Amino acid sequence: MRTFIIAEAGVNHNGSLDLAKELVFQAAKAGADAVKFQTFKAENIVSKHAQKADYQKKSTSKDESQLEMVKRLEMNQAMHEELLHFCQDHHIKFLSTPFDLESVDLLASHLKVDQLKIPSGEITNGPLLLKAAQTKLPILLSTGMSTIGEVEDALRVLAYGYLGHSEQPYPSILEEVFSSHEGQKILKQNVKLLHCTTEYPAPFEDVNLRAMDTLEQAFGLPVGLSDHTEGIAVAIGAVARGATVIEKHFTLDKTLPGPDHKASLEPDELKLMITSIRQVELALGSSVKRATPSEQKNKPIARKSLVAACKIQKGELFSQMNLTTKRPGTGISPMHYWEWIGKPAAKDYEADEVIQQ
Repeated sequence: MRTFIIAEAGVNHNGSLDLAKELVFQAAKAGADAVKFQTFKAENIVSKHAQKADYQKKSTSKDESQLEMVKRLEMNQAMHEELLHFCQDHHIKFLSTPFDLESVDLLASHLKVDQLKIPSGEITNGPLLLKAAQTKLPILLSTGMSTIGEVEDALRVLAYGYLGHSEQPYPSILEEVFSSHEGQKILKQNVKLLHCTTEYPAPFEDVNLRAMDTLEQAFGLPVGLSDHTEGIAVAIGAVARGATVIEKHFTLDKTLPGPDHKASLEPDELKLMITSIRQVELALGSSVKRATPSEQKNKPIARKSLVAACKIQKGELFSQMNLTTKRPGTGISPMHYWEWIGKPAAKDYEADEVIQQ
């Protein structure tokens, strides 16, 4: 299965359309399947009292509030439209993460995207989850900072929204819909889960890739990774463990001002990650253990045959003294060595001569 690779531009455009376009160009050049941005109205998602995260305080002005920071990174509708067309021109899928209800409408109804990504911070935002599912679009759901129970709660709301129920979504109704055959079927048709560690950069010891297995076993849904670690090793490891989606932040320059640049890949790193993932996909192959076509020609060279350890006369009995194993592997397999001990030689043999049937 080919891994769907998302180059997460996020807010690394710093509010500049030209910078955003360059991010699209570099993502396409690197071979990503999609480039993803973030869609929001700052006043809808951050109160004037909200504090910045520690990593944001380190990479942005201390005098700037979270609301001011987020407002500076907001893209208007015209920018979204231009980026969508720019992505189409460069044959890369445009994706974006909605952080508020108005943004869901912009992406689904106006821009008519074919998929939505719900970020980890919104996994407990019931109204947003419901609105997203009511669009009937496939959803990538990031699960950073969450427990299995919280992921299940989110899936309950998504199932309810997809099936178009009109009752008030009380817990009992959500559970009934989630547990139903129809609810499970609609989730499997539309939802993929992304394991995530919501820290920038995420410490390797906190990544816990094995949680991908837990998510898949618990919900029977495809699982991927939204990777916030430094470098590319974890993303490649996730593909080897079966990730169907990889999302990775990238930037044009890690030294640019802004909250996410330092924890992002630069274009050459993004390209190396994608190339490495494609190589791993080829290497995964099938579950059948067999000699591959490329190996077949090496079997007679690398393997051994039964050969005469010294001169052997016709009628002489083969023994541990006169029978040994050496390359090439064109004769009798050494696995039959013990069967030949005590048998008479059918002909004369010179030393190193391959024994014949």
